[in-house]
Order: sequence, then C-alpha cells, then structure tokens
Amino acid sequence: MKLTAVERFFQFSLLGLVASGYLAVAGSGYLDTATLVLTGAGLVLRALLIAGVVSLRIPEATARLLAISYVVFFGIDYGLLSRNVLSATVHLLFFLAVTQILLAKTGRDYLFTAVIAFLELLAAAILSVEINFVLFLALYLLFAIGALSSGEIQRAQGKSEATPRSAPGGLSLLLTLVSVLATCGILTITAGFFFLLPRTAEATFARLMGHRHYLLPGFSNQVTLGEIGEIKTNSLPVMHIAIFSRSAFPAMKWRGAALTMFDGKRWSNPDPHEERLRFSGGHLQLQSVAGGRRLNYHVQLNAADTDALFFAGTPVNLDLSQFSVIRNDTGSYRLTNIPPAGFSYDAYSVLDEQPETSAPIVPAPELSPAMQREALQVPKLDPRIAPLARTLAAGALTDLERARALERRLRHDYAYSLELPSREAADPLAEFLFVRRKGYCEHFATAMTIMLRILGIPARLVTGFQSGVYNPISDLWVIRASDAHSWVEAWIPDHGWTTFDPTPPDPNPPVFSLISKLELYVDAAQTFWQDWVVSYDLGRQGSLSYRVESSAHSLENRWFDSLINIGTGWPSQILQQLRRSGLQLAVLLLLLAIGLWLLGPRLIRAARVWTGVRRVRRGCAGAGDATLLYQRMLQVLKQRGYEKPAWFTPAEFAAALPPSALGIAVGEFTAHYNLWRFGARTEASRRLSEILDGLERAPGDS
Repeated sequence: MKLTAVERFFQFSLLGLVASGYLAVAGSGYLDTATLVLTGAGLVLRALLIAGVVSLRIPEATARLLAISYVVFFGIDYGLLSRNVLSATVHLLFFLAVTQILLAKTGRDYLFTAVIAFLELLAAAILSVEINFVLFLALYLLFAIGALSSGEIQRAQGKSEATPRSAPGGLSLLLTLVSVLATCGILTITAGFFFLLPRTAEATFARLMGHRHYLLPGFSNQVTLGEIGEIKTNSLPVMHIAIFSRSAFPAMKWRGAALTMFDGKRWSNPDPHEERLRFSGGHLQLQSVAGGRRLNYHVQLNAADTDALFFAGTPVNLDLSQFSVIRNDTGSYRLTNIPPAGFSYDAYSVLDEQPETSAPIVPAPELSPAMQREALQVPKLDPRIAPLARTLAAGALTDLERARALERRLRHDYAYSLELPSREAADPLAEFLFVRRKGYCEHFATAMTIMLRILGIPARLVTGFQSGVYNPISDLWVIRASDAHSWVEAWIPDHGWTTFDPTPPDPNPPVFSLISKLELYVDAAQTFWQDWVVSYDLGRQGSLSYRVESSAHSLENRWFDSLINIGTGWPSQILQQLRRSGLQLAVLLLLLAIGLWLLGPRLIRAARVWTGVRRVRRGCAGAGDATLLYQRMLQVLKQRGYEKPAWFTPAEFAAALPPSALGIAVGEFTAHYNLWRFGARTEASRRLSEILDGLERAPGDS
C-alpha cells in the first residue's frame, strides 16, 4: 500500500528514534562488531522499505519463532559469550529494536518501538560520558517531536469523517520545521535546568558496570622493549594540564615511574620499598627543595589503566582528595587503586636544572648501598656492548662528561623510528645497537642506562610523557598517548639523580593542518563536557553562578550609565528621522551590519594593534601592549610568508626561522618581548618598537 506524506514522515521519524538511540550506544564504543553490523543493516532495510525501494513481508509465525529463539540465545549469550548481564541485555535490546522496527504495523507496535528507542538512549546514558551523547540526544528529541506531531495528525485524520486524498503540499517540510524549532526550544530550556540542578548521585550506575579503562602499557612495574613505540600512533588524550605560570618553559617531561631491574628484554621494579603518605586536609608536602624554578599546575587524568601520578620536575606539594598516595624509593608516586575518569590533582614542583649551570647541592646527596647495587645491575649482554660504551665515552673525565658523551653520540649516530621490526629479536638491545641502528625511545634510554652502568655510573630508566600540545581554546596542555616517552636518570656526584634524554627528535614530526585544528576544537568541547556536565556538582554550580552574577552586575552598570545620558528630545528625533528616510536607513543598517559581521573582528584587532604600537612609540606603554606589538610583528612576518603555528611558543617560533637577518631580528624581538611581558621590564618597550620599525621598513628577508 502506498504511504501518504504524513505516514511516510511518521515512519521515518520512528526509524530516526531507533537510529539515534543506536548511534548513541555505538558512540560509547561499547557495542561489538556483530551487533553494530546487524543492527545497522536492519535499520537500512527498514529505510528502504519505507522509501518503497524494496518490498518485504515477514509472517507473524516467523516473528514469534525468532522471539522464542532469542530467549534461548540470551541464556547462551550470558553464560558463554558476553558473560556479563549488562552486555547480554544490550544485545537483547538491539535484537528487539531491529525486529520491532521491521514488523511494526499497528499503533501498539509503534508505541513499543518508541519505548525500545527510549531504552536505547537510556543505555547510552549509562555507557557513555562523551560529548557525542548530547548530539544524539538532540537527534532523538528531533525525531520524537516529529513522530508525535505526525502521529497526532494521523490520528486526527483517522477520526475525521472526510479524510483528504493526499496531504497538502509542503506538509513534510512544515513538520520538519516545527520539529526543529520545538527541539531547539526544549534543549534551550532544559539546558538552564541542567546547570541549575547539580548531579548528586554520579555513581549510581558506576557500580553496576564498573569503570572502563583503556590500557596504556609502559606505566606499570614492567616495561618490555618496544611497548611504548606501539602506542605512539594512538592520539587518544590521557591528560589535560593547566599550567599556572606566565613564564615560557621548554618541552617538559611528565615523570611517571622509574625502573631499575633489566633482564635483557624488559624493565621492572620487582621489590620496591614503598611508604604510604599521610595527607592533612587534602594537602601534602612531599619534600623540601631549595632553589630552582617553581611551577604550579593542575592535572586531570582520563580513564587509564594505571595508578601512577605524573609530575614535572621534582614535586614539592600535592593536593588531592579521596585517595591515598604511596611513594617508593625511586621517587615515583602512585595511588592505592586505579582512579576513575576525570580524576584530578594539583601539584607544585621544582623544575630540573642542567648540572653544568646549577650549583652543587649542599650537603651533597648520598646514594644508599642498596639503591646503588640496583642502579648498577647489568644482565648478561652481547660482548660488543661494553667496548662500545667505553668507545662512545672515550676522552670524558667525569661522570657528567661521560653521561653527556653517551647522550650526544646516541642522538647523533642512531635514528629514531616508529617502524616495527619484521621479526622479534632474541636480543633487542644488541639488535638496536649493531643491526637496525634505529628504534623507539625506550631503545635509546635502555642503551644509555646499560652503558652508564657498564661505566660504573648508577642509572635507571624513567617512563612518562613529554611535551604535549597547547590548546589555546581551552587554555590547557593536551597530553596524548602518542606523547609517551622514556628517558634516563643518572646519579651525578654533588647533583644527585639527573635527567638525560638520548632519543633524537622525530624526523617526521606531526604537521599542523585543518584536521589538527579541528581536533583542538573537539578536545576543548570534550573538556567542557567533562567539567560542566559529567563532573557538574555544587562547586561547579557556585562557580557558574558567580560568573553569571558578575556579568549581570557589569551589564547593569553599563545600562544605568547610558540611561543617565539620554536627553529628553531623543525619542521624538529618532521617530521623525525614521518617517523621512526609513527605507534607506534600513538598507544602510543592513549593509553596515553585514560589513561589521564580516570585517568587524578583523578591524577591531587591527585597530587595537595600531593603537598599541602608537602608544608605545609615544612612551606611554602599558603591560598589555607587549602582546599587541607581538601581534603586529606576526602580521609583518605573515606578509613575508612566515606564519606562527598556534602550538609554537614565541621562543620556538623564533628558533624555527632561518638564520637570516630577519630571523636574528625576530629572535631579539622575542627576547625583549619576554622581558617585558613576563619580567615586567617596561624599559624593553623602546627596543621592541625600534625592532618593529626595522621589520616594517625592510623590503624582504635577507
């Protein structure tokens, strides 16, 4: 039978209900491949049936047989396949969804289908904490309103004595428009209530399903050579870090664990000496360190199968709640159990300094005999490794010089590569040093650690993360699985454990592209979702209300000031002007609005930069004008073909320019910019202005 426009719209809306619930659960990553494929095929088949492309009639006896058969299969699924009541129930739900959407004919069938679609969405709410859930929720609302409105029209037509032969033209479009507007209104209203009412039972379903983690190898007490390299291509974010500092820091390392025992293929800590640390009001002083650059930061961990805590440099203070912390004799810290997604902590650290430029520690640190034995342990090795270690360190007189020589030669003589070997090596260290001569970061770190031990220098391997990408949208550093890294700590007399990194830079670094920029927006949206939706509580509510109240007071003050300045004859003058040239004025305002919308932000930025430059040249510079001058310098460089990537710091960008007159000028400009911007050295503004004048007058790079 041919469907009318209203009937077809209702059928597609009902199909959209089931499909949006299906996509919401699929987006959680919980569905297995078989369920994904079979359910998707059933939804596509139903769409083809509604469109009239295919014709299919399933007898009721066959449908009953399928239902009875799945009752038996549910027991098999729970007992042998899924072995989990939640997974088996989800499989049952999607079986019912497919069979019901294909067999629905009566009003009762349609109601049952809508209930199943709601259960799908409820399952997605239990299984997912990702931002894509809210997108599928919006789709669900859209199709629900479309199904309700078109179903009501069908019901009214069924009761009418004279049913029209066909629906009026454009009815489907009108129903779509009504559905979209109603959905937007519902989402707007409910969003307000959503943020007004904080969640107070966030772990209701967590106990049912438990915490789901993804495995990140390399951060337990055992690391096999080649493990970290296997996850270097994984771009999943594992940490978001907010750094509370105006100073620019080089690429930092986030230390997770230090390993001392090597058996030729893997590192481990078989028997670490640990102590439980006691907190006082959520605050703990870890140790006392004199001197050095200080850094305060906030770390938020995503769901990961590790209990390690990650720190930059040497942690001094730690603030966290709900968990106990254990410290071992390698200076590594871990929780007593694996934390949930969104776990965060605040830390205060002293950053590492180069021993060549830092003063010796007084009194000199001492290494215990037990730790020295562990840090000098060497397994049975290829006989060529010991002579190679002595050759690479030849001519060096002190332990520090020998360590630097090994670090330098490994970075220069060997290549970094993510290429997996064609076969598993019997001796991966010898394979790296004498055959392939290229490898992952743990190959370089292992080689340096073992050769240091051969030379009598205590050393250990460290795992963690390095660098990351700064996201200017969320003002956070994004640390991904691909940032996993291994490096070396060696015991240097008068300086203690010192960081060395023998891994050369990646010859094929990631290139910033449109996709990379989109990833930053997606990551910022995901961060907002985790902070203001998943973790929204009374504290977040108070923060939000404070921001709203501050904005309201600011708006009220501006409105009151403008109200005082209004003259008594102003309304009548406006009315007279509108009567004389209302149409021309409307067209002019429309063109002006379009022009401001297109060019306004760019003109405002240009005006601010120009005004700031003029202010500096008059000797009236303020603290914020350093940024305006730097923006003007970037505009000049962009005209010369040099554009600063968003993730580069000013120092990194200056270092990346060619060693020409332009590059030297930009380097000097950056140095004075940092003095003014971060060091409050306002006298640097005059030199900044002079360099900018020279860059503007220069005909081109030379």
